[in-house]
Parts: sequence; C-alpha cells; structure tokens
Amino acid sequence: MLKEVEIIERMIAPPLESMGFRLVRVSLGGGSRPVLQIMAEPSNGSSMNVEHCADISRAVSALLDVEDPIKLAYTLEVTSPGIDRPLISREDFKKYAGFDVKFESERLIDGRKRFRGILGGIDDQDRVTLTDDKVAVAVPFIEIRKAKLLLTDALLKAFAPKDPLLGDEPDEEPAA
Repeated sequence: MLKEVEIIERMIAPPLESMGFRLVRVSLGGGSRPVLQIMAEPSNGSSMNVEHCADISRAVSALLDVEDPIKLAYTLEVTSPGIDRPLISREDFKKYAGFDVKFESERLIDGRKRFRGILGGIDDQDRVTLTDDKVAVAVPFIEIRKAKLLLTDALLKAFAPKDPLLGDEPDEEPAA
C-alpha cells in the first residue's frame, strides 16, 4: 500500500497545486473496502470548506478513474487537516513553532520514542526542537514517524476567526 500512496501523491499533488491547494497527506487504510484519505488545505492560508473538499474530490476521482492505481474497490475521503493537524513537512514544524505538539520517532532518542511539549521549530542541523518539562530535546527531522498539534486554548485563540468589528484580536474591546 505504501507504493500506491506514493504514486497517488505524485499523481495528484500538481493538479491540486494548480487548483490552489497544498496536499498535506495521503493515506490508504486497509480492510475489505480500503479508505483513501486525501488531506489538503488552501495554499493561501484561508480556511478549508465543504466546497473545497467537493472540488478536490471531483478532480481526484477523475484522475484516479483514468490512472486506476488502486486495484480494489475503495472509498475516497477528502478532508481538511483541522486545527489539531498533523505536522508533515519542515515548513509545518517552522510555522507552528510555539504550540504544543506530540510526536513519535522511528528509534529511541534519549531513551524514548514519544515526545510531548512546546515545539521550537527546526534548527540549522535539521532537527526538530521541543521543550518538554523545561528540558530541550532535538530529534532529527528524518527520524520523526508521526507528529501533530495538540488542541489547546492557545491554538484555538491563534486560529480563531477575527471579528472585523472588534479589531484584530477577538478579545479586544471595541473602539469608542
């Protein structure tokens, strides 16, 4: 299934980019009727909506029908990464520095594989940095198996829609 996922990623990323979306992740779950999940987001940073998912679904379905990379019957699911999103690329680790994150490494790093704390970003040596219980940890980017943001009040506040009547911050008092 890994090979199929890689083929699908290469196949759909360019058309999605031309439609104004960034491919976040492709996954193919097993079972009697596998689920092909396409996770994408608008390239301009705007919020994903149902119409975006429908547009992507139609475009991807057409490509997959022609190329037929999955020989079994499957279900196509198009989703947004959501606010507590997976962190996939180096850019994700840079963009979300300062937020709570958890991730797993491929091998033991400092005696463990699971990490949770405040994301520091990526350093000059391509290591993801994290502050965990006031201890700094640096894990090579290539060693990270899976990572995601944790849903916290700080994350919700940072990505809450701004009310133009109240100013830039939702908590600000209205101007008199």
